[in-house]
Amino acid sequence: MKDFSDLKEWSEKRLRTLRNNLNNRLESFKKNPDSPKALQPSHKLYGLSEAECADLLKKVRDLLK
Repeated sequence: MKDFSDLKEWSEKRLRTLRNNLNNRLESFKKNPDSPKALQPSHKLYGLSEAECADLLKKVRDLLK
């Protein structure tokens, strides 16, 4: 899992990209809760659970406001 502790230092464009990736990932969890689409180990969201994605999305949304 990647380290997202420095989100405040990310550019707005990177945060928007992360937000979109998180929204897509959460949609993948909703469509197929038993086995969502597998991610490559190099993907920034690899290893995150649905709850972790939702929590991270909340943080990103707060930063974008």
